[in-house]
This record gives sequence, structure tokens and C-alpha cells, in this order.
Amino acid sequence: MKVTDHITNAKGKTLFSFEIVPPVKGKNIQELYNNIDPLMEFNPPFIDVTTSREETVYVKKEGLLDKKTTRMRPGTVGICASIQHKYNVDTVPHVICGGFTKEETEYMLVDCHYLGIENVMALRGDARSEQKYFEPTHGGHSYAIELVEQIQNLNKGKYLHETVEAEHSSEFCIGVAGYPEKHLESPSLQSDLKRLKEKVDAGADYVVTQMFFDNKKYFEFVEAARNLGINVPIIPGIKPIAVKRHLQLLPQVFRIDLPQDLIEAVDQCATNKDVRAVGIEWAIQQSKELKAAGVPVLHYYSMGKSDNIKAIAEALF
Repeated sequence: MKVTDHITNAKGKTLFSFEIVPPVKGKNIQELYNNIDPLMEFNPPFIDVTTSREETVYVKKEGLLDKKTTRMRPGTVGICASIQHKYNVDTVPHVICGGFTKEETEYMLVDCHYLGIENVMALRGDARSEQKYFEPTHGGHSYAIELVEQIQNLNKGKYLHETVEAEHSSEFCIGVAGYPEKHLESPSLQSDLKRLKEKVDAGADYVVTQMFFDNKKYFEFVEAARNLGINVPIIPGIKPIAVKRHLQLLPQVFRIDLPQDLIEAVDQCATNKDVRAVGIEWAIQQSKELKAAGVPVLHYYSMGKSDNIKAIAEALF
């Protein structure tokens, strides 16, 4: 079922969903199941699965370091199919520009269609670690809107190198990212909102926001989006603080602000266990306010761990 259908069928009730990261190549998928299992009691209608781009690694060869390009967390589509089969829940694979040609993207989408996956999240993706700014893959897309357009073409039966429309088309529900504190490369929030509207106008069906820790920023973002004519569901993305270094890491990587009350509470923690407890309580209070405001879904970034997400969900669902 499509994400938007799940939201419609909920009839105003706030749903619970979460995002997982594929295991590192060579690890057993059971570890992933162990983190999903405790969250299934909260009846997530869908689970997002991230896609990683290629990375540069250095391998020792005859006493020298040989530069290689590899993908450390492959298997997004396979994991999605496995989760759908094991848990009977919809999955949302992330489709990214970085690291994929247009043809490779089409093959991935065709696989998703054959496997009965009806939802995809269209993202530009991050720059490689050695790049200062995002550089498109040769033969790939530069922006998420181009991904949205390609997916919509498949929904109409239009493939990359076919001159005749296919008899059978896909029917993907397309999610895109929104940034309550603007994308780190955008010159302004208003400019960023205009880019978001372009993605929605191109066919995006819903929006999931980047993490934020001040609900006021989400509410202001939604109001500004509505004023601009963006009328699709806007799902808040929540990440609980888990370790002390998140105070520096999250603002640096995602260009977000942390509330002073949260900073001071984390600073007073003696251990990361204490930090985790603060993060859980902050996310619970965030989620309660968002739920009271009638958000369609509360979407949690689990990053491979489920104990803190379970504690939050127990207080809400």
C-alpha cells in the first residue's frame, strides 16, 4: 500500500514509522531483524531503508595502499523485499542520485516494481567523503527533482531508451526530503522551499523532514510550505540524541540548531547512558506535542538501534 493511502486510512490518527540502515557488507541480516523486532508491536505501516553511495577505501597491496571504490552497505532492495516478506509491512527504499547512473536507477526501480514495492524516497544524496561539494555521477542525476521526474515517467510507462510506452507501468508513491532549517547548501529557507515545491509539482506525493529538535521550526516550516502551495503530507523526522558528541556532530553534519535547554541537559550528563535517557525524554516531549498537533506520521531515525525508539514509542502508541 502507498504511504499516502496509509495516511488517508488512518483518518487523522498519527502513525508510527522508522528508518533503518542496511548492515555493513558481510554482516548477517539477523542483526537487522533483532533491531526491527521490538518495534513491530507499534504497528508501523511502513519502514524506510536507506541507500549508501560508493566510498573510497585504501587496501594494502605489496606494501602500498591501493585506492579502491566500493559500496559498504549494499542490498537496499533485497532488504526491503525481505522485510516485506518477513513482517508483512510496506517498505520505502531510498533512491539517490549519487553513485548511480540513470540506467542503474531504472533497473533498481524495475526490481522494486517486480517485488511489489510501491513506495520510494527520492533523494539527491550526500557528497563522497573526499568531495567538498556533491558531484553528480557520470550518466546520473544532479538533483532530486530529476529523480522524481524519472520515477514519474516510469509511472506513465516511459522508460529511458524506449520509444513506445510500456503496456504495464509502475505506480510508485514518491517521498522527498524537506528541511525545516533549510538544506545546508541552500542560500535561504525561502529558496529551499521553492525547490521543494518544484519537486512536489514534478510529482512527489509526500515530504519527510530532516531531523529537528525544536518543534517551532517544524510548525513554521509547514506553515511556510502551505503558504507556497505545498499541500502534500509533511511528515516530521525525529532523532533522539544518543551520545554526547552529537552536540557537535549533528549541527556540523546537518547544519541544524540545538535548543539551549537540550544542550545544557546533555552537558550535565556523566555518561552516554545518561545522555541516551535525556535524548529519549526530549524526543517523547517533542513527539507528544507533534502528535497533539495532528501530524500524519511520527518518523524516527533509528540508525540501526531500536532500544531508544522503543522507549519513545511506548510513551506514545
